Amino acid sequence: MSAPGEHEFTVAGSEVVHIGRVVGLRIDDVVMPGGKTAKREVVEHLGAVAILALDEHDEVTLIHQYRHPLGHRLWELPAGLIDKPGEDPVDSARRELVEEAGLTAGDWVTLVDVAASPGFTDEVVRVFLARDLSEVDRELLGEEEADLVARKFPLAEAVRMALAGELVNGATVSGVLAAHAVLSGAAPARPADAPWRDRSSRFAQRLAEG
Repeated sequence: MSAPGEHEFTVAGSEVVHIGRVVGLRIDDVVMPGGKTAKREVVEHLGAVAILALDEHDEVTLIHQYRHPLGHRLWELPAGLIDKPGEDPVDSARRELVEEAGLTAGDWVTLVDVAASPGFTDEVVRVFLARDLSEVDRELLGEEEADLVARKFPLAEAVRMALAGELVNGATVSGVLAAHAVLSGAAPARPADAPWRDRSSRFAQRLAEG
């Protein structure tokens, strides 16, 4: 048996259980330390982007959106899937910002990359900071988006909401706290096209292959 931290977790076999519109489910037989295998359920995801749009008054736009698994509406950053083949993540973010918040931005940087729940899904969300904002007409693409409510909050209030448990979406909490860190000078943001090692790709590849 290898020393702790040195074992290579290889996959001895894999079974695809479900292929949906947004996610897939596979079960891997993973070789564990000692040589036995263990089954690991993996939800494959297209990957997503979220946008912390900050105006000249340091106010952030949040979206009130119904989330069926939790059964109620959540305050979240504008966000969406990277679901157009070959689309650059920042271009996905530009599109989602128009669709959900009716905003465009002249300045984009990367705040954080957030693994949604790496114990069972490969979904990773890239959160951008968007500034130099302009208002445009929203593109309503369906009944769900027509139900969205957008509202501006001072960034300091959004930080309070995150720490009070009033914001629970992982990318939203991470983006709000990261923006506060960047604006306070605690750490710099990365370029909008910064390398993204853990970007979700397996499910998009499955869909492309048919």
